[in-house]
Amino acid sequence: MPQMQASAAPYEAASQKLTLTVVIPCYNEVHTIAQVLHRVQSVGLANEIIVVDDGSTDGTRDVLASIEAEGSSQVRIIYHERNQGKGAALRTGFKAGKSQIFLIQDADLEYDPRDYPILLKPLEEGIAKVVYGSRFLGGPRKAMNFWNMVANKILTLSTNILYNAILSDMETCYKVFRSEVVKDMMLRARGFEFEPEFTAKVLKQGIRIYEVPISYNGREWNEGKKIKWHDAPKALWALVKYRFVD
Repeated sequence: MPQMQASAAPYEAASQKLTLTVVIPCYNEVHTIAQVLHRVQSVGLANEIIVVDDGSTDGTRDVLASIEAEGSSQVRIIYHERNQGKGAALRTGFKAGKSQIFLIQDADLEYDPRDYPILLKPLEEGIAKVVYGSRFLGGPRKAMNFWNMVANKILTLSTNILYNAILSDMETCYKVFRSEVVKDMMLRARGFEFEPEFTAKVLKQGIRIYEVPISYNGREWNEGKKIKWHDAPKALWALVKYRFVD
């Protein structure tokens, strides 16, 4: 009896090219914002880059004004008259964005835009609506402070318990998602509580978050790191609150 030959045709996932808006909340990042913008542009994947300056006072606005004067149609800069917080800056960016996909990029050098392709792939293949870049899935990383890691693990574990998830890095900056996810989402966070609020409301919609490994080059407090210990209790409260409140 002749042996049946198995098909060797490779699996090819349907992939589509989606437009991308990179949203960069920025506050007092005079030493890094120009380099971050250069790195984002060098990857060549963003259709538009929206920088929301959140009331900077250290000369960042002068740098942004110089970039604006170059007249790039790809880069749009929005200025808050006063500091309102990361969450408020992101909401401004989401309202202004016109693409199918939003990607959040910090204005420091902790996160590498060369990770964009791996972040975008699950969205382009249609297997996810929301993708998080995890610092704990084996990608190269600079060792973070122990207590920062402990706080992150506690917040991520609390997220998993409250929302029946298995995330490894809820607090990551790299959150990438289809724009319709936030279209009707009522976001209230003004500061770093954005991370737990957004995560909670995504999971409450029944959307499962897809994680991919990313690289991480964390900076020290004396290098301008913004998040502080007192942001952790606020984040935990946000997780509990949005579990039971819309």
